[in-house]
Amino acid sequence: MTCRLYIDDALIPGTSIELPADQAHYLRSVMRFTTGDPVILFNGSGGEYHAEIQSLSKGNATLAVTSFSEVNREMACRIHIAQAACRSEKIDSIVQKGTELGAASFHIMRSERSSLKLDGAKLSKRMLRWQKIIIEAAEQSQRTIVPTISWHEKLSSTPACGLCYTLHPASETSWGHEKPNMLAADEITLAIGPEGGWSDRDIETLKAGGFTNLTFGPRVMRTETAAPALLAAIQSLLES
Repeated sequence: MTCRLYIDDALIPGTSIELPADQAHYLRSVMRFTTGDPVILFNGSGGEYHAEIQSLSKGNATLAVTSFSEVNREMACRIHIAQAACRSEKIDSIVQKGTELGAASFHIMRSERSSLKLDGAKLSKRMLRWQKIIIEAAEQSQRTIVPTISWHEKLSSTPACGLCYTLHPASETSWGHEKPNMLAADEITLAIGPEGGWSDRDIETLKAGGFTNLTFGPRVMRTETAAPALLAAIQSLLES
């Protein structure tokens, strides 16, 4: 069984690295690996590194980095998810599934109807949790890049990269109409509303920031469904 681990450091073939205790525990107690077993490493800068376990004990592991592979499993178009703050467990799902489906970054922002309020130590703790979920999803899905995540207290500070869309069921701009534009885009930002939907003020704020309303069919999706559904649709469109 192939095991992939994210290493937040430079990786150089011909050198050895020591793993953090949690990753050593994972290899020994979860994967049941032993000395000599192969491991794939990546650090988010692209490509993968092949390594071999030199030593492995409870809480300690040393790997020899043997070679580098210039592989690329990223989407040709960078997709940024601007998600209105909603219940924390829903954001857990959004960043996990979004990472698996190829999102380049996540921006969690407060909106008029957002149910989640975070600051100080609570925000720091939650950001660490979301980053951990993203890393684990990147490891599992064989990503070579690890998406970033950021928190924005104001909706007006939402980054607008490339083509920018606000998912809205009442929009006259349809998914079908925008397909040619998406096919030609290098970057797309998708703004997804909270459980209660966007307010009129939210829509105006996003419009002033360069976002265009977009409808994705006749059905209204839950906030945690929208981003994965759009990512899968765009991936299918780009790779068809």
